[in-house]
Amino acid sequence: MTESVTVHINAHPQVVWDLVSDVTRIGEFSPETLEGRWISGATGPALGVKFQGHVKRNGRGPMYWTTCRITACEPEKDFAFVVEVPGMSGVNTWRYRLAPADDGTDVTESFELTPSLFIRLYWTLAGPLRAKTNIRGMTETLNRIKAVAETAA
Repeated sequence: MTESVTVHINAHPQVVWDLVSDVTRIGEFSPETLEGRWISGATGPALGVKFQGHVKRNGRGPMYWTTCRITACEPEKDFAFVVEVPGMSGVNTWRYRLAPADDGTDVTESFELTPSLFIRLYWTLAGPLRAKTNIRGMTETLNRIKAVAETAA
């Protein structure tokens, strides 16, 4: 119940970090998340900080808001957040791992579903289709980040 995509970006890890960790820019990059906003007084990324994402599932609908909590925040290396659902510890963790490469940064975006009976049932029924959608979305997201990062570099 996990997948990942890696893209090489010809930009310094700090440039890439600034893009992946600024949730207010997520609408520029993601095909499913239209916008993001910091909540509860937060103004930037830090461990435990919460934000909301406005999602258009599969790029078509339905549309809804999610609340997310940052679970990893190591500048230029690792940014992760869990999508919270009332009554559950979280349903899905999204992560960006950055690794310096010869002329830039290798960026890996991944998702990992939190094991639960409901999630296992969902993944059994819809997993292969959803995995393809997520892989396509992660590839598009990283390529959009790449375009911005390489222009800025």
